[in-house]
Amino acid sequence: MMNFLLMVAFVLFSQLSQLAHANTIENQTAPACDLEALDNSGAYNLSQFKGKVVYVDFWASWCGPCGESFPFMNKLHHDLEAKGLQVIAINLDENVDDARLFLKNKTAEFKIASDINAQCAQKFDVQAMPSTYLIDRKGIVRQIHFGFRTGEAEEFRRKVQALLEE
Repeated sequence: MMNFLLMVAFVLFSQLSQLAHANTIENQTAPACDLEALDNSGAYNLSQFKGKVVYVDFWASWCGPCGESFPFMNKLHHDLEAKGLQVIAINLDENVDDARLFLKNKTAEFKIASDINAQCAQKFDVQAMPSTYLIDRKGIVRQIHFGFRTGEAEEFRRKVQALLEE
């Protein structure tokens, strides 16, 4: 029984410390990450989007909820790009061909980048898939969200719109 309680305490401590660590980037300047466009059309650096509200989404081809988030990101991009929203989805697959195959079945109307070495994911301290970071026009991470659940999409959209109105 004592071993079980110690194991439960360890798991809870680990989860709490991960959450605390993940939130350290919130309200901080977003890391400047060098990324390659997945279609090899060029490079991006997140700092180039300063002045816009940036929706950064880390995803992988093997992540079911990541695929579910693409229609939501397409709609956000379509509806709010003219108001200053930049959506960029950053792929973390070790083999970029897996991401390209994924994108044959999922439409992406927003920027798609690759982070093969996971340097950007490390800077953001990505803890789950997908992980979403909202960055305000000044370059500050204002919101972090782990996972994707359709039922939470409208609430998150309101948070994006509120940042656009600031």
